[in-house]
Amino acid sequence: MTITVAPEARESAPLLTRPIYWFLLFGFITQSTFALLFSALPLYASDTAGASLAAGLTTGVTMLATVVVELFTPRLTADLGYRRALELGLALLGFPALILLVFPGFAAILVVAAARGAGLAISVVAGTAMAAQLFPAGRRAEGLGIYGLVVSISSVALLPLGLWLAERFGFGLVAGITAAITVAGLAIGRTLPAIHPGARPTHGIMAELRDPSILRPTIIFGLSTFAVGILITYLALAVPDDAGHLAAVGLFAQAICTSVARWGAGRLGDRVGSQRLLGPAMLLCAVGMVGVVATGTTVAVVVGMALFGLGLGSAQNASLAMMLDRAHHARTAQVSVIYNLAYDAGMGIGAVGFGVVSDIVGYTWGFALVAAILFAAVPAAWREGAGGSAGALRQDPSPRS
Repeated sequence: MTITVAPEARESAPLLTRPIYWFLLFGFITQSTFALLFSALPLYASDTAGASLAAGLTTGVTMLATVVVELFTPRLTADLGYRRALELGLALLGFPALILLVFPGFAAILVVAAARGAGLAISVVAGTAMAAQLFPAGRRAEGLGIYGLVVSISSVALLPLGLWLAERFGFGLVAGITAAITVAGLAIGRTLPAIHPGARPTHGIMAELRDPSILRPTIIFGLSTFAVGILITYLALAVPDDAGHLAAVGLFAQAICTSVARWGAGRLGDRVGSQRLLGPAMLLCAVGMVGVVATGTTVAVVVGMALFGLGLGSAQNASLAMMLDRAHHARTAQVSVIYNLAYDAGMGIGAVGFGVVSDIVGYTWGFALVAAILFAAVPAAWREGAGGSAGALRQDPSPRS
């Protein structure tokens, strides 16, 4: 069953209530504990093991644990409720690094990386699902955009800060700061509403993906994350050696534009229908990738990365809002898992697959091939927009507490 939410109803629904303010602050702190150590832990692993491979293994273990634990998070949230699951996720992100102050070996580093991956999985799945329950249905896309903007800000600011602190003052300081932030976050966690998703899910992830209305936006969104995994991994290698900090500037432009677009797409999506934004979002991604093809031209790369960021942020918000609107309210956690798996798997497949392709055709032709793939996805994304009317939302009951 669908209902049409009138524009005036969408405008009158309060978006930022006191519980949501606390939830956003909790989300910011959770993402901060992840970001501070995400770059610092691989550096510490490399220094400890005396090999650069250790850094890659540390990140790989983190992301592998993330993907595996995401599959089980809907059951966990059903058992614990969203609030307790979020508290568990935060604790796993922030406290395990303290172990390394006592046991600094590489094996302990991998254990810490796996624990943090589990914490990240719980946090992103439960956080997205709780956000979908907290924000009013008529303004949910905008609310998800604000949530995405808040958690993105911490990544943009604290990823480089954590690395800088570790290089200059040592890993112990970063671990201590992260633990202190975690304590503050757990105190704030007590203010979160006790929303419970209900009984353990009987509808699995694969069953959800057999629904074409869920599978189509998942694949389209996955192509955008496939591309960003390539850019994050290979842009610095593709630009000429004499291009200075071009890759860093381009990635920063992409990160900022992605964060802003997540909020902007949500605000616009509540007015015109999120499904209508997916086609333009993928077109922006494709056009932006064309700019990156000119790896030796500063303006083309920076503008291309900015356009790609706008498309990526819009695709993130639009695809998630579409999937939540199309799924039954009881399967919010499963949709959150699918969305996050598309993000993580897309980035990983892109990074690995492009490495093989670029060895054969080079970076320039490799980027051109990715642009062609994105352009090929635009018609399918546009057809998704033609499949629904603006403001059509599945009727959800009030969140259960």
